[in-house]
Amino acid sequence: MPVVEAVTTVPVPPDLAFAVSQTTAPIRYRWDPFVREQHFTDGASHPGKGVRTFTRSRHGLGMVSEYVSFAPPSHVGMKMVRGPWFFEMFAGGWRFAPAPEPGHTIATWRYSFRCRPALVRPIADRIGVWLLRRDIHRRIAGYAEGCTDPVVLDAARQTLDAGEQSPDAGQRSPDDSPADET
Repeated sequence: MPVVEAVTTVPVPPDLAFAVSQTTAPIRYRWDPFVREQHFTDGASHPGKGVRTFTRSRHGLGMVSEYVSFAPPSHVGMKMVRGPWFFEMFAGGWRFAPAPEPGHTIATWRYSFRCRPALVRPIADRIGVWLLRRDIHRRIAGYAEGCTDPVVLDAARQTLDAGEQSPDAGQRSPDDSPADET
């Protein structure tokens, strides 16, 4: 299964670096060159394990993904639930670790995927690596810029202050199922 990865060091501590990575519209659009539209689904208002999001890329492709792990400030993981026909599987993970320089964070973003149909997978996976590597490097460069943008940092700090980055912040209550929504 192909994997692409990008790493950067940002001049903010891990909790704030994590919070920047989880910003949503309109703040996310300031730093993420990949995302053209993104929102939580099924009534969720904050990220958390089990929460789903819809994302439309700059390429016009849509994907519904689900948080499979959410452990601020160290890591987050998502998997594709529904997406472009050519992905049999797609997942992303982000890790945040203190950098040697105090107040800085090493951010690592990683995608793993598998293309379909199986007959063309060897070629499709190579093309996917090339395209996704280009996109992940653009995204992490935008993320690094976002970690220096006062507007982005203020919004990220507000989510921290509001407790929206706790591991269970986005989870639904048992009586809050999607079927209950109109």
